[in-house]
Amino acid sequence: MALIRTIQIDPATRLGVWKIGEEEGFFRKRVNIDPGVHHPHKRLQHFAGRYLLVELFPELPVHEIRKLDSRKPYIPGNPYYFSISHCGDFAAAIVSTREHVGIDIENVQPKIGRVAHKFLAERERQFISGISRLEHQTVCWSAKEAVYKWYGLGGLDFKANMQLQAFPLQQAGMLVCDFLKEDRMACLDLQYIIDNNLCLAWTAGENKQPNQQ
Repeated sequence: MALIRTIQIDPATRLGVWKIGEEEGFFRKRVNIDPGVHHPHKRLQHFAGRYLLVELFPELPVHEIRKLDSRKPYIPGNPYYFSISHCGDFAAAIVSTREHVGIDIENVQPKIGRVAHKFLAERERQFISGISRLEHQTVCWSAKEAVYKWYGLGGLDFKANMQLQAFPLQQAGMLVCDFLKEDRMACLDLQYIIDNNLCLAWTAGENKQPNQQ
């Protein structure tokens, strides 16, 4: 259908959200790649995500995208850092020429609440809103998914390696994640938006030192 949201984070970093209403042929006119995906809707999501990358940075060589063993997409020897997420009829992407990034888009749905104990530590569960519990849990999940993609190497414990500092739930806001792993320690700033039962969260990299607790 259209590019429904774009955000210029800084001169080197941009994100966008696309509402998918087109047939696969629409995307193939500009991004004619072999996705290796057999399920029709998943293949459509794949094309929409790649198409969105080019919408954000037209010079990005989308045909050169490869995947690490962890499934993280990257472009060998190219100065583009990017992340893609899909949810139903939506695709989201963030691209930067500055540093690693991560993005996630999710529907606010009960199954996130049912598995919250698997990705939220006790300290994190204590600051979850009692009134808008599911929305708050979804923001936390989406934020950790964005951090997971920022790291890109897999093998993370969502409770131990990604610890969110307390934050109040808003329609749009910011939060901080302490990333604690043997090979990497960082403090990441994230932003999020909740709109029409859809949650979008992203990080454009680290700006601080880890907050040891």
